[in-house]
Amino acid sequence: MAAAPDHATQEILAVRRADGESRSLAASLPRLVLEARRISATVIHGLHGRRRAGHGESFWQYRRFVSGEPSQNVDWRRSARDDHLYVREQEWEAAHTIWLWPDRSLSMAFASKGARDSKLERALIVTFALAELLVSGGERVGIPGLMNPTSSRNVIDKMAQAMLHDATHRDSLPPAFVPSALSEVVVLGDFWSPMSEIRTMLAALSSAGAHGTLVQIVDPAEETFPYSGRVEFVEPESGNTITAGRAQTWAEDYVARVAAHRDEIRSETAKLGWLFSTHTTDRSAAELLLFLHAGMAVNRAAGGSMVKVGRSA
Repeated sequence: MAAAPDHATQEILAVRRADGESRSLAASLPRLVLEARRISATVIHGLHGRRRAGHGESFWQYRRFVSGEPSQNVDWRRSARDDHLYVREQEWEAAHTIWLWPDRSLSMAFASKGARDSKLERALIVTFALAELLVSGGERVGIPGLMNPTSSRNVIDKMAQAMLHDATHRDSLPPAFVPSALSEVVVLGDFWSPMSEIRTMLAALSSAGAHGTLVQIVDPAEETFPYSGRVEFVEPESGNTITAGRAQTWAEDYVARVAAHRDEIRSETAKLGWLFSTHTTDRSAAELLLFLHAGMAVNRAAGGSMVKVGRSA
């Protein structure tokens, strides 16, 4: 039995893996950008900004005066007709912010023979395409911890360059940040992280009232566990291995554990009114993009209540 590699060796191997992944990503980004633009062109353009109270020219609504706000906000003519004080609000069509976060950790590089793309490639293609659609509809798009919100027409190029020059450790879940209540968050990853970490992430992202969507992107092999005989499995981020003597005997337990893990994620997102769905990389990227686009449109029409479904089209 071979001795386990020491810490220094593990670090060297990790650096080599990261270097190889970054070179692969750099080489594939032009193709991913082109694919993203092609896909976004097949989806109906434009997500219209929600009507909200704020600075503007058109009357929106009256609301009750709140103790502590400036008295000059009171509409005295409207207030004279009632026993309460009222404030006249104007309509605000300003864009709000959508935060997109594709998981770029080492586990996302996996691709089996039946997949059209690796999980990483699929996450990037959909992220780029969705960003272009949103910006075309007048929205601002950012990447938590990596790129400030922008409405630039070359948003895909900005995202690609930000990723290529990102020297930080690539975690499986978004960095800790608190988006505003008017923000929307879309997280694309495989979500094989421990449930405790996913709960912590959701608590932080939703603490100010932001709405969001989690999309679990998985390879077909991760969905069905099509292995038999003696198989050695390697955990890509830690380098740990486990050997199955008769892998086919693991399939039933594996599928059950995946289902249980998803049920827990679905339960947590349902409590927050967030959307959770799954997507396999043997399906069309355009299907996932259309699903996300439609989900956001429904969310806006419903005033912020996300539709909860189990699987993307």
